[in-house]
Amino acid sequence: MTSGSAPKEQAHKPATFSRSELLGALPHLRAFAISLTGNVDAADDLVQDTLVRALSKDHLFTPGTCLQAWLFTILRNLFHTHHRRCRREMEDPDGNHARRLSVMPNQVGVIEFGELREALAQLPAEQREALLLVTAEDFSYEEAARITGAQIGTIKSRVNRARNRLAEIMQLDDLDEIGPDRVVRAILYSPHTGR
Repeated sequence: MTSGSAPKEQAHKPATFSRSELLGALPHLRAFAISLTGNVDAADDLVQDTLVRALSKDHLFTPGTCLQAWLFTILRNLFHTHHRRCRREMEDPDGNHARRLSVMPNQVGVIEFGELREALAQLPAEQREALLLVTAEDFSYEEAARITGAQIGTIKSRVNRARNRLAEIMQLDDLDEIGPDRVVRAILYSPHTGR
């Protein structure tokens, strides 16, 4: 190339992740989006925007790192950008947000799961977000810190405070009081976060 000629336009490199990996993350993205927006339609729009952004910025993804954590970061950033643009806080005074977190499971713990959703709605948004990322989505503290832009210690503190507050709200003194529901147990107790 001569010094006076314009640089060649770079060819778009193929994605560093597969379509099946992207599709595998969709249920998790949707659940997280619903927990942020409190609205299924808004959550679906947010997930769609996340996928569009991920595909258009696929060259920024580092192969060998966690695709789901990268997608969660994009989703969270898009949510907060839109949230700032609208200049309103996401509040849940009547509990509608928590009721739309997910579909009720068809097992013995249905009542406990409903109580947990109601209790989650009473947590501050930052605590609820940290707790769901670490427990329900099984991200490490480090990954949750990267996703939220918070320090690891802050995430640990938020998860601990959220767990303690949930136990208080649900009037639980002992883990054995929790029935067999896997989701409830995962949120209130997790091996890598302790109780």
